[in-house]
Amino acid sequence: MKYKLLRAQREFLEIPHDYSLDVAVYQGGYGSGKTFSGSLLGILLALKFPGIRGLVGAQTYTLVRDTTLQTYFEHFDNMGFVEGKDYEWSTTLQKLIFKNGSEILFRHFDEPNKLKSLNLGFVEIEEMSEVPYNTFKMLLSRMRQKIKPTWKNFRYRIFAHTNPEFKRGWIYDTFVKNSARNYRLITAPTTENIYLPENYCEELKNLYDEQYYKIFVLAQNGEYHKGLVINGFSDKNICEIKYNQFLDLHITCDFNVDPMCWILAHKTEDKVFYFDEIAIENTTTAQACEEILRRYPAHKGKIIVNGDASGDNRSCTSEYTNYVIIKKKFLEYGYDTEIQIKPFNPPIKNRIAAFNAKIRNADGKCGLFVDKKCEKLLYNIYNLSYYEGSSKINIPTYQQIKQNSELKFLMHPMDAASYLVDYYWPIKL
Repeated sequence: MKYKLLRAQREFLEIPHDYSLDVAVYQGGYGSGKTFSGSLLGILLALKFPGIRGLVGAQTYTLVRDTTLQTYFEHFDNMGFVEGKDYEWSTTLQKLIFKNGSEILFRHFDEPNKLKSLNLGFVEIEEMSEVPYNTFKMLLSRMRQKIKPTWKNFRYRIFAHTNPEFKRGWIYDTFVKNSARNYRLITAPTTENIYLPENYCEELKNLYDEQYYKIFVLAQNGEYHKGLVINGFSDKNICEIKYNQFLDLHITCDFNVDPMCWILAHKTEDKVFYFDEIAIENTTTAQACEEILRRYPAHKGKIIVNGDASGDNRSCTSEYTNYVIIKKKFLEYGYDTEIQIKPFNPPIKNRIAAFNAKIRNADGKCGLFVDKKCEKLLYNIYNLSYYEGSSKINIPTYQQIKQNSELKFLMHPMDAASYLVDYYWPIKL
């Protein structure tokens, strides 16, 4: 059996560098040959390097079983492989075993900690856009199977296939914005697949709206701002902001315990400069204060605290309010702290409107700037979205956070940052 590969498929299979690890993502539209290419590469590696151990996975096992595994079997049929002679499939162990000793495990990534004991030669990821970044990082650490002397020109490989992202996520950050030389993103429009039925793409063009067609046929990433809570934010709003010990230090607080998120800023009459953030899991108000004092131990200007109005209420766990705790803690180090908060929190839509207006007003003037150190705040700016067709913010559920712990940082940093803007530059809706 001979395959005549498409341009993107050849680019996906071949390694253009000399690093010991290759990480490649095949980002394609419907029918662009994504899963075909991934499963073919898995088989080629198993045949070329006897005794290699590979892992094929997706966020759900249903996707692995019904899509990726079936494509492996289709390749076997095309190659004339016979089960029981050339390979075996173990339903109990969920793995393919080749006659040369190579094996490929098929797993879901819903519980990634169960994969930490594996030592692997390659990993294939189905629908990578659904897999959390933490899972990807864990899989990188599993690329440590002992290399056999007979494996000539061996490279560890992580290869994935996925549809383009609707919004700017970790794949964009890792493979486009901050890509390393051994990290490759291969784009494969459906229109390049010459083996599809005649008029297939034309029918899809008539069926889908323009944006959907661009993503799922032309393999272009989505309009990153579409559906996002924060709009108008651009590279002009990102800059290096130097902390100045003689300026007023504004600390704007969200008092959620896990995580607790505070943003640090300087401001002028018409501009705000977010230069650092405190985003700590399972902590207390006093511990957050101590972290600020550790980072900035010699502040000379005022300390002004803005933030959640509910922080001025006593809780069942303390006789003091959060703001009293902050004042007491900073007073221990000789700082007289001002608390500047509203008597009650305005509706979130007011705070978001104020934040967006400060990013860029109707005249195009920027009044809000963020340093790259504020990673969680930027994560919110690029990812916090509305439910489709509504003005309700899509806040992750407990189950979603359980699968992807990074989601717990959605909303809280934005809450903290927006309290400050709304206090000094409120908008009445």
